[in-house]
Amino acid sequence: MFSEDELLLLSALQHLMFCERQCALIHIEQVWSENVYTVQGQQLHEKVDEAETETRGDMRIARGLKIRSLKLGLSGKMDIVEFHRVNNETIQGFKLPEVDGLWYPFPVEYKRGRPKLDHSDEVQLCAQALCLEEMLNVSVPAGAVFYGKPRRRLDVAFTPALRAETEAAAARLHLLFQRGRTPPAVYEKKCNFCSLIELCMPKTISAHEDVEKYILRAIKNSAP
Repeated sequence: MFSEDELLLLSALQHLMFCERQCALIHIEQVWSENVYTVQGQQLHEKVDEAETETRGDMRIARGLKIRSLKLGLSGKMDIVEFHRVNNETIQGFKLPEVDGLWYPFPVEYKRGRPKLDHSDEVQLCAQALCLEEMLNVSVPAGAVFYGKPRRRLDVAFTPALRAETEAAAARLHLLFQRGRTPPAVYEKKCNFCSLIELCMPKTISAHEDVEKYILRAIKNSAP
């Protein structure tokens, strides 16, 4: 179990899953740069945060809920949590303050673009669910990610495999912070979509490292 002072930002999980170097640049070196993707993403989240809490029949919608998990060592703020009234005895629920009946949480994360090829969005959402489970002592079996490009929700089941991947990512994030070192740059196609590409310089640094290795190897081979 982590202490309150050891909690890391939950949002760093997605950066970690995308690229450990990007995660270290942002969260350890405190480097940041805007591009069209980050600006659009911020605008989308601002719209979500500005909306008022509302009730729709047997669903209550909370926005900007602060969460944390001492087990994972993470804390953050959620885009949306839908609280649905329990109408099925097989579903575990809990009491909301000054509200009749039992309710269960359904986390929803908003993303600017399209579904990704990796599990970064699912891991971030699952971490939110694990925080809710720890705080509310209730099971959270599923949630959803809303993508801005196709303007649709993708349901996510928090399977044992996804939970294990999320716990492993949280442990890897803490290890990255404990080491306090930024991993070396390795250029990949996904680097072109990163707002830090001009600061990270993956092509230049990677090429420099290759030259350095070549020179060291040449010196070693020429030695008597």
